[in-house]
Amino acid sequence: MSHTSSSYNKSETNKVLTKILFICMGNICRSPCAEAVMQSLVKRQGMEKEIDCDSAGTIDYHRGNPADSRMQKHASLRGYDLNSISRPFENNDFELFDWIITMDEDNYQQIKWLDQNNNYSGKIRRMTDFCKTARVQEVPDPYYGGNQGFENVLDLLEDACKGLLEFVSSKNHES
Repeated sequence: MSHTSSSYNKSETNKVLTKILFICMGNICRSPCAEAVMQSLVKRQGMEKEIDCDSAGTIDYHRGNPADSRMQKHASLRGYDLNSISRPFENNDFELFDWIITMDEDNYQQIKWLDQNNNYSGKIRRMTDFCKTARVQEVPDPYYGGNQGFENVLDLLEDACKGLLEFVSSKNHES
């Protein structure tokens, strides 16, 4: 994905491209998984020219690394390919993306803090705001847990991505 294109690109069908950036701490577990789950839903709906996804982290410790092998394994069992490479959030991401979706409260607060002048507050949302069935406050970091933690992340992201897709689709039809 190119990070130099403008936030709004017209496709040949004259539809607006909505760009979504998923954020977690290291960009190796939750956010690349959210990116893959959302891309899968978008593809199933034939909306690839309407919605584009990427992911980033609030730290750059894992910059250049693929997703955690355990997250890749669990995602693969459900048919998701985690092929993104870790990168940190950059200030120009505020301009490049229409929605910045965070996995937990710490990520949310860090991104809000980077938006010192509150210019982008309407773009920054919590992933769990879009859950359809789960009633949780955040997508927990599975990094230090066992297999069930990765499965739980996938369950939450599948739920939330369905809601996010409905939200973005309704916003796209308003414009």
